[in-house]
Amino acid sequence: MAKVLAVCISLKKGEQKKEIDFGECVVDFGIKGDAHGGDWHRQISLLAKESVDEMRARGITLINGDFAENIVTEGINLKILPIGSRLLIGNDVVLEVTQIGKECHSGCVIMQKAGKCVMPTDGIFAKVINPGNIRAEDEIVIEYV
Repeated sequence: MAKVLAVCISLKKGEQKKEIDFGECVVDFGIKGDAHGGDWHRQISLLAKESVDEMRARGITLINGDFAENIVTEGINLKILPIGSRLLIGNDVVLEVTQIGKECHSGCVIMQKAGKCVMPTDGIFAKVINPGNIRAEDEIVIEYV
């Protein structure tokens, strides 16, 4: 079963995100209180625990949110989902995948701490289609691919 391991936000762009109890997903914004929220295509970022574990295997100590990801997942290969795929998270939230990977900012806090960022190759971005709350242990179902 694919599931959410953590929900994270930051108050400023370019910072590592901090884990929160739940994220309130808002249509045309993203997660309430997150610096990356707004009416654009990268409202929410997702990164698989499996990708973070590859970095941990290199001896880097990491916690959820260190790559500025909003949602840490487990049991789903995010980077192979086609754009337009929809993810049902928990009972209510629907996210639509809008971008796979991203250009990495040079000199960001994440690169300084980790030495490499997995978001450019393994992270995905989505917009909120249906609102609601996301929390750790919520099941993730691919609704449309």
